Amino acid sequence: MLYCECMEYGIVIRLGVFLGLFIIFASAEALRPRRPRLYGRSQRWLTNLSITLLNTAVLRLMAIGLPLLAVGAALDAGQKGWGLFNHLYWPAWVEVALSILILDFAIWAQHLVTHKVPILWRLHRVHHADRDMDVTTAVRFHPIEVALSMGLKIGLVYLLGPSALAVILFEILLNGTALFNHSNIRLPTAVDAVLRQIIVTPDMHRVHHSVLRREHDSNYGFALSIWDRLIGTYVAQPEAGHDDMTVGLEWQDDRPTKLGWSLALPFRRK
Repeated sequence: MLYCECMEYGIVIRLGVFLGLFIIFASAEALRPRRPRLYGRSQRWLTNLSITLLNTAVLRLMAIGLPLLAVGAALDAGQKGWGLFNHLYWPAWVEVALSILILDFAIWAQHLVTHKVPILWRLHRVHHADRDMDVTTAVRFHPIEVALSMGLKIGLVYLLGPSALAVILFEILLNGTALFNHSNIRLPTAVDAVLRQIIVTPDMHRVHHSVLRREHDSNYGFALSIWDRLIGTYVAQPEAGHDDMTVGLEWQDDRPTKLGWSLALPFRRK
């Protein structure tokens, strides 16, 4: 009973925060856009949000055969005494903080690998093919990539043994910052300069969505900005400037706005 209540509570919290932040950032980018849109919202949003619904369905199917997923895996690991933190007995706040740091670095490393391994890049380029970068780009990932990412996250949770609270807080942080740094929001330069010392800002992450390979192989962070700085993959600004840079990949037409084309992209030869 406690397990079910914790799972349901966590889902409600994460969904509520996600929807609230989505509305806030979507409204902000409509009021103060950073770059003009190449396409209207209707077709792109229909495609990107449809991909999100498919991803949700995939995770639901995974939950049938693997009912734990990330938060459940933390609860299960705690009950069975699996994972590093279930043997250290450190103060709860220390374990939560370290868990968030380790999980965020793992997501950073996973993101880098998706750019370096050709078969994973074929999946990940569905995300990068979007020619307009806005809040819906944050949820535009191919269902196969989402399933693989969840599998890796579950495995890491079993190895690490974080509390369910730590996993919930991390997923809220990850989802919230992803929505933020993909949004088409114009921040004051001074505000951006301060924020990017800690978290990834829209201007910082936009460099990662550049059509230039040397730029989209940088700024891999989704939440914390420290990893790119420490490992040397940080690029402060795009070469052409944010107003003149080209976002997307080689498909500089309306094909990335189409659902069928986007889902089939990993399986295309070109």
